[in-house]
Amino acid sequence: MNRWHQHYLRGDYHNQDPKALYQARLATVQEALDLIEDGDCLAWSTHGSEPKVFLEHLHTIAPRLDKGVDCWNTITRYAYPVTSAPGLAGKFRHHTFFFDKWSVGARGSGLYDHFPVDQHLYAQGIQACKAPNVFVAQVSAMDKHGYVHLSCDLIMTLENLYRADKIIFEVNARTPMVWGENALPVSMADVLYEVDEPIYQLQDPPIGEKEETIAGYVTEMMKDGDCIQLGFGGIPNAIGFHLMEKHDLGIHTEQIGTSMAHLMACGAVTNRYKSIDQGITVGSFISGDNFLYDFVDQHPRLTVRRSRYTNDPYVIARNDNVVSVNASLQIDLTGQVCAESIGPYQHSGTGGATDFAWGAYHSKGGRAILAQTSTTKKGTLSRIVPILDPGAIVSVSRNLTDMVVTEYGVAKLRQRTVGQRVENLIAVAHPDFRAELRKQAAKYMYY
Repeated sequence: MNRWHQHYLRGDYHNQDPKALYQARLATVQEALDLIEDGDCLAWSTHGSEPKVFLEHLHTIAPRLDKGVDCWNTITRYAYPVTSAPGLAGKFRHHTFFFDKWSVGARGSGLYDHFPVDQHLYAQGIQACKAPNVFVAQVSAMDKHGYVHLSCDLIMTLENLYRADKIIFEVNARTPMVWGENALPVSMADVLYEVDEPIYQLQDPPIGEKEETIAGYVTEMMKDGDCIQLGFGGIPNAIGFHLMEKHDLGIHTEQIGTSMAHLMACGAVTNRYKSIDQGITVGSFISGDNFLYDFVDQHPRLTVRRSRYTNDPYVIARNDNVVSVNASLQIDLTGQVCAESIGPYQHSGTGGATDFAWGAYHSKGGRAILAQTSTTKKGTLSRIVPILDPGAIVSVSRNLTDMVVTEYGVAKLRQRTVGQRVENLIAVAHPDFRAELRKQAAKYMYY
């Protein structure tokens, strides 16, 4: 039980004026940093809720650290000395389930340690491994009821917030107010300070001819009334915009992205046929452009929930006709999917790949789709390979691999033998690599 819970149960915060409580906690970012003690374990929010000003200054406490500070994070959206300077290893130790470009750049320095876990178990895993005692988040301005809103990230934040005994709010009036359990009484904060910062803008890669072709294939497999999940990147974003002619789509996802806001705005998404959360768009984090942030602000039919709910495979499967669309870095001819490493080197993380593969696979009428271009490195490497690279991490078991889509078509793997999978995957590989794939398949006796 943290200090806020103790005070709340004693009645310290009952019937007090929220504005007075707000003013009593109003401080500076330096005063917030002064709360961090040597040996603390710190967690913060990410995506549109990343506490940018706090993180910009966190490295300044390094000279007074002896034991160091442990840090739990997800993806860091900006470059900060504390998350990107290998020389700070020993002063700060970052633990994350998803490598970003900063952690990849500092790989091997001792600054980062990877935490392998499926997204729906991330918060629970943190509590069992090393529970944070400090929590920091960027939140909205206080509403008339005395609440601020941690609107854009509930991946693992609430579990850490309720466990922490020191809570810091970075209040940004530009942050949208999104409804749900992310509304937090201002009395929870030990310290809060105000900033005026743009919300992080996620710019998806440009959509080219290959991506448009893939999006077309995927869209053809989607039906009115389907419940969709779209992952990161240009292809899922292109698919979202291709779905604007559909009707009565539902959304149960981890990322609520820009294309999803457009689908809701044009009426393609109604959530009418969802079995759970009927009528409501549900995700665990929000990341996109200003159109998205403006759209979700106080939207009555959209909410964020913890990842332990949105990504729970059993919860996902309760909706009928779930269509999950994600990507891979490599897939072998039997259907094993690597979505997070380059050989043995961590590149990203499992994220929700396994969660939604399982959930969609077991949903009545569900489809789990992997959508990616057939090649990478300017066409010099095939994403479809005879065997995964040595040390490559299997993010999704071949037992859960359903359909693979490239610019050359759709390969169905569910309820197919290894020999049938080989033929189907070679058919959607780039033509330049098909002969060698067939030769290697024979070598490994897949037939």
